[in-house]
Amino acid sequence: MAFNRREMAFGATLAALVATSARAQTPGADSAFYQSFESQLAGQPTALQGDIRSFYEAMGWRPAWTPERVTALGRAIARADRHGLDAADYLDPVDAVSDPSRADMRLTVAALTYAKVLAEGQVDPTTVEDLWSMERNRPALGLGLAQALASNRLREWLTSQAPTDIGYTNLSAGYIRYRNLALEGGWPNFPNTGPIRPGDTDSRIPALIARLAAEGDLSAAELATMDRNGTIYNDVIQGGVRRFQVRHGLVSDSVIGQGTMAALSASAEDRARQIALNLERRRWLQRELNPERIEVNTAAAIMVYWHEGRPVHSNRVVVGTPANQTPSLERPFASVVANPPWYVPASIARNEILPRGAGYLAANNMYVVNGTVVQRASPNSALGLVKFELRDSYAIFLHDTPAKALFRNAYRHRSHGCVRVENAVDFARLLLSPAPEQLAIFDTALDAGDTTRVQTGREISVRLLYWTAFVTGQGSVAFREDVYNRDRRLAEALGIAISLPRPVDDGSDDPRDVGP
Repeated sequence: MAFNRREMAFGATLAALVATSARAQTPGADSAFYQSFESQLAGQPTALQGDIRSFYEAMGWRPAWTPERVTALGRAIARADRHGLDAADYLDPVDAVSDPSRADMRLTVAALTYAKVLAEGQVDPTTVEDLWSMERNRPALGLGLAQALASNRLREWLTSQAPTDIGYTNLSAGYIRYRNLALEGGWPNFPNTGPIRPGDTDSRIPALIARLAAEGDLSAAELATMDRNGTIYNDVIQGGVRRFQVRHGLVSDSVIGQGTMAALSASAEDRARQIALNLERRRWLQRELNPERIEVNTAAAIMVYWHEGRPVHSNRVVVGTPANQTPSLERPFASVVANPPWYVPASIARNEILPRGAGYLAANNMYVVNGTVVQRASPNSALGLVKFELRDSYAIFLHDTPAKALFRNAYRHRSHGCVRVENAVDFARLLLSPAPEQLAIFDTALDAGDTTRVQTGREISVRLLYWTAFVTGQGSVAFREDVYNRDRRLAEALGIAISLPRPVDDGSDDPRDVGP
């Protein structure tokens, strides 16, 4: 993804294609086109051949591209930058000018290629993530393209292939903003030469002010009151730093320490590219969503509960370590378990529990049955007081935890892959509130210490997602560091050069914490 301007080259390509399409629309072209269709089709990407065939079948096996339609296609593809894409990638390779007999097929391939990228993404997610199990978006593009041309709505149809939800559209606007910042030179480098604390005098303060101003963490009104060349880390700048820290998931203490300096080291170009990677991830996903769902952002370690299509509740969570990553998956659940015992996975039992001996098992209320280590239910068990059971989820589920101090950390990638939910009991009560009788059963079981499965009365979808760039409720772009190296792998697959700061762990491991 090069941040340069290729509008002139793109415009020249479009003009040539318009002229070529006019010459290709000659009497008798239909039969010649039909006769050469199979040979032309064989040379096209395998993934597009079904859509190409259905397109020309719907078009009556006739050439489709008039000059007007080519112009409409060019204008639609010219908007590719809104999706973190380069328009020239879709029409530059269309070598139709030198061979007008193949112009129609090549234009169709260009249109379908662009539509497919908007609808499904450029990369197969299973090739860049170790476990990715979610519903893909799979529209019938060939028929859709034919209908769009027939109704003279090509641009609208292509636009509709990308996600239209507010999360995507806001992030798209964020991409344009950061792309433009990069084109304009970005922001000054912020050297990592030691921490800055409130009240300090430091020569890096002017660079810090410029950075905070560029991303909107200092308002125009605040900037008007300060000396941009000053070197004192005053209250106004500290407020901007706190806003910056919140956007990056850091402790908002105004201290510019390791984590904040790491976040400040990213360039505008790299942040724009990071946004483009997250737009790609969103294009992979099915568009129709359950209006009641739980979404866990495993990069940010936060959870949002959606009800009737609106976010109504959020919690911090603890997710998998880089060595035990929480996967990207989508599964429903329809019950919660009060006072759940923990059936310890064999790998955790073998590596972390059994070597500690019988005394450790007894002290932690564990026993072995049929070769499986089991921890009895209790407030101090690894699963806490409640478990949210997901269907067919590779032993990944949501649960309570006794290790509640971890929720205070900015870096919350501590589990063996499951999702530990802050205030999990209250969250279970929220989910059960539409069914008062089930809520009463849950509360009675909690009080008695009984292990009880309680039905929610409906299926609730859980989506475990990896967003390292997203838009906050205040409209600013929030970033998270690439804890699982998935940005790096996706960038490599897309041929994008990117250099992102590494995450800074702000806590310490508890050797007693062996929960899932």
